[in-house]
Amino acid sequence: MTVRIGVIGTGNIGSDHIRRLTRVCTGAQVTAVTDIDPARAAEVGSEYGARALATGAEVIRDAEVDAVLVASWGPTHADYVLEAIAEGKPVFCEKPLATTAEDCLRIVDAELAHGSRLVQVGFMRRYDAGYRALKQAVDAGRIGTPLIAHCAHRNPSVPESYTSEMAVQDTAVHEIDVMRWLLDDEIISVQVLTPRRTGRAFEHLQDPQIVLFETANGVRIDLEVFVNCRFGYDIRCQVVGEDGAASLPQPAQVPLLVEGREQQDVLQDWRDRFVQAYDREIQEWVDSVAAKTVGGPSAWDGYAATVITDAGVEALASGAIVPVSIKDRPAFYGADL
Repeated sequence: MTVRIGVIGTGNIGSDHIRRLTRVCTGAQVTAVTDIDPARAAEVGSEYGARALATGAEVIRDAEVDAVLVASWGPTHADYVLEAIAEGKPVFCEKPLATTAEDCLRIVDAELAHGSRLVQVGFMRRYDAGYRALKQAVDAGRIGTPLIAHCAHRNPSVPESYTSEMAVQDTAVHEIDVMRWLLDDEIISVQVLTPRRTGRAFEHLQDPQIVLFETANGVRIDLEVFVNCRFGYDIRCQVVGEDGAASLPQPAQVPLLVEGREQQDVLQDWRDRFVQAYDREIQEWVDSVAAKTVGGPSAWDGYAATVITDAGVEALASGAIVPVSIKDRPAFYGADL
């Protein structure tokens, strides 16, 4: 079965997913696209043999669209996801699921009313081979009961439009989801510390930040967010347990012995670091749509991440430890995070 997919948003991530669906994945065909910039949609659609439609609503309702991929501007996500649910069509939504917890709950309620999973949220780190190996080690009890987790999320630079709040909302959100999944544990509080500010950040930006989380089972997580580190794109994670520690493996790079020193390249771009995770994420989504068993990060995971990032933004402003108030998880979404 070929899954016919309509894509809403043909910017960087949207066009990359269209390329992936067309040239990397099997069992998928992009049949319709749209974008706030009609010329951009027409150009991308022409390149990949898809029709460019005027609106997202038209894409969702199109008879030649079996499933929808939403990669538009964040504040538009909720309405598109709700329209897809109303049409009974599976929908993959890049993060955030919605920009408010209230809109996330509207999506959860709509999916519950539909009666089966339709929504998957684009938290691609769950599809990274290194994170999957790390989770396997934790789940198998190789390090005993988890006690502490240390994380780092470093970018070489960010554009001037990047704000201090985005360090939590757009950057730390990846660790928020992956740590909930990795530990199968819910985050119950957030605190944000602001160490000495780098002179390489724009004046309006607090960088770096240290985000501290506590889970329901008492695990303490520290996350360094440093988005002007200059040396490259660097993602790290170590889980410390009662009997040992497990670390996220770094992507394979060839060590060189040259000019009297040992050297190893550092990746410079997030797309290079997680390209295989994105490929696996979209392929597994296509396969699940074909099998009518949508899985992966759920609407509930999207809701939880939004509540936690909201608490993080509040913690950044106040300096206080902010409790996270997540509603009780519906049985519909299963027992595991």
